Amino acid sequence: MPDVLFTKDFALIDLQTRISFLEDTCDELSKIIARQDRDLRDLQDQLKLMYQHIQAKQDDVGIAAFDLLADRPPHY
Repeated sequence: MPDVLFTKDFALIDLQTRISFLEDTCDELSKIIARQDRDLRDLQDQLKLMYQHIQAKQDDVGIAAFDLLADRPPHY
């Protein structure tokens, strides 16, 4: 009979240890996900800024529309 109690106690301790380990793992994964969410938001903000910067550069560098009547060469 004492061996059965020892086995049950050992099994209970083993289960408690596993649950504790799983809780720690869950907490750590939650922290990682929160950090990745912040990183993703930061990267999205940076991407938006880069896109706006590229759009502004394209507008500055692009060839302006030519109006034949308003922009007649001086020799005409």
